[in-house]
Amino acid sequence: MAFSTNNIISQNKTLTPLTLPFPKHPKFSTLHPASPFLHIRPSNSRMAISAAKTISDVELQHNNSTLDSATTNAWSEFAANVSGEWDGYGADFTAQGKPIELPEYVVPEAYREWEVKVFDWQTQCPTLAQPEDRLLTYKLIKLLPTVGCEADAATRYSIDEREIGGVSYKVSAFAYQSSGCYVAVWPTEEKHETSRLIELEHCLVDPGNRESRVRVIQVVGVANSRWVLRNIKVFCEQWYGPFRNGEQLGGCAIRDSAFASTDALKGTQVGGVWQGPAAVASFQSSHTNFVQELLEDSVRQSVRDESNVVLLPKQLWCSLKEREGGEICSEVGWLLDHGRAITSTCLFSSDAKLKEIAIARETAASEVHSS
Repeated sequence: MAFSTNNIISQNKTLTPLTLPFPKHPKFSTLHPASPFLHIRPSNSRMAISAAKTISDVELQHNNSTLDSATTNAWSEFAANVSGEWDGYGADFTAQGKPIELPEYVVPEAYREWEVKVFDWQTQCPTLAQPEDRLLTYKLIKLLPTVGCEADAATRYSIDEREIGGVSYKVSAFAYQSSGCYVAVWPTEEKHETSRLIELEHCLVDPGNRESRVRVIQVVGVANSRWVLRNIKVFCEQWYGPFRNGEQLGGCAIRDSAFASTDALKGTQVGGVWQGPAAVASFQSSHTNFVQELLEDSVRQSVRDESNVVLLPKQLWCSLKEREGGEICSEVGWLLDHGRAITSTCLFSSDAKLKEIAIARETAASEVHSS
């Protein structure tokens, strides 16, 4: 049975059978909540990469070929825009878009006494990209919740460190745009029942404000016969200055606020026909170049059924769906203004090979016709 173009893949729907080996999960450290230390000694363990094909069918071999000047310039511009101290808030959501409360043991007693539910982590994401080489590292740092403004007492709860490029990279595929937008496919060691988990990370920068961005990570379970959206991680971040490896806390100076329990986007705002220019990176013919620039391609059109997208706060939405012919499409969108959005997609073939990654600036067809 063929799924319609806009069907969300629920936990009861199955897709083409897959047999996929997965490399290990990116390095992850957790601090005990009571720990007074603000620094973690990085793990010496590195993920072992085999020549086996992963979910993206990209063999993880470093491409040592000399980059042409256009590619070098694009990466340098990307490095300048993506690097720095990105602070903000993050939250987890169910596959249906419902916010998930923080574990009780990390929530201050005062909140529990007041019966206040806490859904958001305050986060830091120090990011550094080398302008001359296609190397990027970042840390996702979660801070323990505090009562009031206690920036000086902020304690790190966990650090998730990730790396793209170099001799010990961990990403299956990475596509970038000079604006600072990027998309990454991360295999993990984690399992959910009988399925392996992968993470599809979409980072979108506000075209009107390069110091504001969102990162939406779709956690997807992949078994022999199905792809299932398990949960969603959302991070809303602001740029606070040059890279300092997370040594400076935003604290009370954070320009954003907790968002998980705020109103979600309305389906009527994203449904219907949309179109706009897309920048595309093709992975179909590449088995060594797992880092690619998103290049301007063509004007594309998309049709969304508002009932088949996961609606999130902060004007965000996402979906995981099967298209005709068995292709699987992961999409994240950010409504910037009425009838104007930026979207990111990962397209996989029916046999689970990554075909392309695209980022598009879209306008609702109704807005195009009325202008």
